Amino acid sequence: MKKRILVVSSANLDFVQRMRRVPRAGETVTESATYSYVPGGKGANSAVTFARLGDDCVFCTRLGADGNGNRLLSVYEKEGIDTRFILRDKKVPTGLASILVEEDGANRIIVYPGANNAITVPDVEDALTCYPDAVYLQFEIPDKATLAAARFAHEKNIPVFVDAGPARVDFPLSELGRMEIFSPNETEAKVYTGIDPNGADNCLRAAIKLSTMVDAKYIVIKIGSRGAFIYDGKYYHIVPAISVPAVDTTAAGDTFTAALTHFYMQGMDIERATYLANCAAAIGVSREGAYTSIPTLKEVLAFAEEHPQR
Repeated sequence: MKKRILVVSSANLDFVQRMRRVPRAGETVTESATYSYVPGGKGANSAVTFARLGDDCVFCTRLGADGNGNRLLSVYEKEGIDTRFILRDKKVPTGLASILVEEDGANRIIVYPGANNAITVPDVEDALTCYPDAVYLQFEIPDKATLAAARFAHEKNIPVFVDAGPARVDFPLSELGRMEIFSPNETEAKVYTGIDPNGADNCLRAAIKLSTMVDAKYIVIKIGSRGAFIYDGKYYHIVPAISVPAVDTTAAGDTFTAALTHFYMQGMDIERATYLANCAAAIGVSREGAYTSIPTLKEVLAFAEEHPQR
């Protein structure tokens, strides 16, 4: 059954720079690889994921009243995303992310938030009038907007899902209230807890500490090529990743958590939903780009059939 997912988060234009390696301080290099400008931002990547998986996705964000904003809005409309709560800001530019991608697919990202920092509590309150089945949050917009979205969702008994990045030690996690899923990646989990989840024991230690910081039914730590670590307050499970040649890891985490939310909202148990999210992420890292790498539902299900869950 199609679900309506409200994404309250960020939108950027990504300046993607491909290179053999990141230059050292003071070093200038000339590259034969290409660069490109593509739609991105954690919120936008997630919104595209929901739309391609067949959800009715509503996106609440802000764009600048500029050419980059025009380009992004056109992309969202073509993807079938509900854009009625995307506002245009005349005072600040559309967000920009500079993404450095090395030959092995590893990436480094610098974000210039622009209009993302202008999202307000009234923007979020208006968006909740779309009567969503779930609210999906990330931390690339002002804290007050994120926390307001969670608060308004709780008032309407709407489940909340949190892709917990980018991480800050001073983010008021306890104010998010009850969540279905709280999902940081390895780096984010370490920022929040001080524990590097570099093995099963440390993943469990990090998850237990996170469970004292957030009120979540499930904590799902994205552990890269190892897959995902699930903790429900009593037990844990590791769902292995599907090994594929990595071309570009940009947007892999965004794709994973949105796909996890999608399949969970379809009534699947957390392990099956996580496995299918791993499949979506595996397809994504085997392709170049951010939103261009995100698979459709048909592709995810076909990939899962070729790589049965163990």
